[in-house]
Amino acid sequence: MPLINSLIHWINLKRINQIDLFKRYPQEVQDEVLADLLLKAKNTEFGLKYKFEQIETAKQFSETVPVVDYDAFKHYIERIMQGQQNIIWPSEIKWFAKSSGTTSDKSKFIPVSRESLEDCHYKGGRDAIALYLKQYPDSEIFNGKTLALGGSHKISEFNSDLYYGDLSAVLMQNLPFWAEFLRTPTLDIALMDEWESKIEKIAQETYKHRVSVLAGVPSWMIVLIKRLMEITGKSYLDEIWPQLELFMHGGVSFEPYRDYYRGLFRNKPIRYLETYNASEGFFAIQDDLLESDMLLMLDLGIYYEFIPMEDWDKENPNTLTIGQVELNKPYAVVISTNAGLWRYKIGDTVKFTSLFPHKIKITGRTKHFINAFGEELMVDNAEYAIRWASEKTDAVVREYTAAPVFMDAKKSGAHEWILEFEKQPRSIHAFIEELDIALKSVNSDYEAKRYKNMSLDFPHYLVVKDGTFYEWLRQKNKLGGQHKVPRLANNRDVVEELKQIHFALNHVN
Repeated sequence: MPLINSLIHWINLKRINQIDLFKRYPQEVQDEVLADLLLKAKNTEFGLKYKFEQIETAKQFSETVPVVDYDAFKHYIERIMQGQQNIIWPSEIKWFAKSSGTTSDKSKFIPVSRESLEDCHYKGGRDAIALYLKQYPDSEIFNGKTLALGGSHKISEFNSDLYYGDLSAVLMQNLPFWAEFLRTPTLDIALMDEWESKIEKIAQETYKHRVSVLAGVPSWMIVLIKRLMEITGKSYLDEIWPQLELFMHGGVSFEPYRDYYRGLFRNKPIRYLETYNASEGFFAIQDDLLESDMLLMLDLGIYYEFIPMEDWDKENPNTLTIGQVELNKPYAVVISTNAGLWRYKIGDTVKFTSLFPHKIKITGRTKHFINAFGEELMVDNAEYAIRWASEKTDAVVREYTAAPVFMDAKKSGAHEWILEFEKQPRSIHAFIEELDIALKSVNSDYEAKRYKNMSLDFPHYLVVKDGTFYEWLRQKNKLGGQHKVPRLANNRDVVEELKQIHFALNHVN
């Protein structure tokens, strides 16, 4: 083990020096990334169409190639899924990361190239460890295994040569053989599709191992931890794994779960490290565990642009480079990647909390959403479901909003819907059942989280008194056609305010 630690220290030291370089010269490093991407892809169909070989500057790039979302870029991806290659990226693309969909698609399929696997996702994971060890050089994480809790979809075939799955499943499937000695559970269990059996098998296998690192989404990890407690009869996680040191998390905000995790440890609290790793790429790492922001990783084969808030809805938005952004302003993120995504809007919004080095906080999505449990519920999903449920139950909804009900040690998470009807449904419970069915039909991530109520329970609801939403707007001084109640929120502020108004109106009457 000392020999392994010495080797890892040497490798990490070299990488830390490279990270320090892009901290000092962010624009120069990003210019090199863009030049490299354009050079590699110049003879692809996309590169020939937009004359990549003639583009020499970031300004030329932004003037030549359009900003797109998934729907606008989808036709290229569909052709790759049909077996065509050299469309958007020169190396063969055989893998796709499946994530929640858009207005017209239940799921998105994001291309994953060999370069994006090796030079982005895996390298980003190694960087997270390197930055952690820089802060805690006496760490003993290599004296145990990493328990990685992956996604809900197994590897599947489009055809005999092309495959898809949750990003975590794609990453696990492509790990080198020696990585199996460093992680748990075994790959056959990690890639199981049936979640109830999967959680049971993971719990039964891993409690016997020496686990030093947890990795996964906080809400799903709670489900596993509850089962571990039941199996072992223990009340604290450090009774099961005394050597547990680190939880690497991402996917959803950790704040709602912080108190729950704090209560899991009796003797030795662990450390928490957030990563920003999406299907489209590995973006950022919490490089200082005493701060909540994350270091934007500028040399992982991703070229970044940022859309100022005033341009979010424009068809041809103005974009800024890394050298042009300002502190504490919201930006929509646009990426060009070593998997062939070009000027692609990922839908996330960030603000910069630091320049030199460039650190960010995720501020949300370009539109209202709920993503408390990894379900990525968007407004268009909600609008469809409300319309579906209204038609099925002969109802007319006047106003609505929804927010998460956060899980704890005793209950699963849920969504709470606040509804004000113009015409009441034949049955409010039937309305909510149809709403739930419709959401499952248009959002695969919501469907996975709702499976057997394991992470998301049946929706909670409250039908409020007529005028409740109007009163909320009045109190906010937002009466008028341009103002509306947010349809979805990732916090409970609006929901709780509406409930207070509802109960106050009932009390008055």
